Amino acid sequence: MEILWNIIVLIVVGAIAGFIARAVVPGKQSMSIGMTIVLGIVGSLVGNLLGSLLSGRGFELGTAGIIGSIIGAIVVLLVYVFATRGRSRAVR
Repeated sequence: MEILWNIIVLIVVGAIAGFIARAVVPGKQSMSIGMTIVLGIVGSLVGNLLGSLLSGRGFELGTAGIIGSIIGAIVVLLVYVFATRGRSRAVR
């Protein structure tokens, strides 16, 4: 039961972090709700990595809190926007 609860919390925190990151980063990001949740979950992992590197604890695999998740999701979304920026121009 605890594993199910952890998965639900991860999805909810991922959704919150993903939606906030999409609201903060300017421009249009064409992502589904599912991709926004994945963005938040990956952002949580990135936020944890950045936090552990800044604190000097070394790498610890896990998720960050809500603030770390939002910061990580913003970083991941900015990388995504810059990586896909050239592709949208090439298609036109």
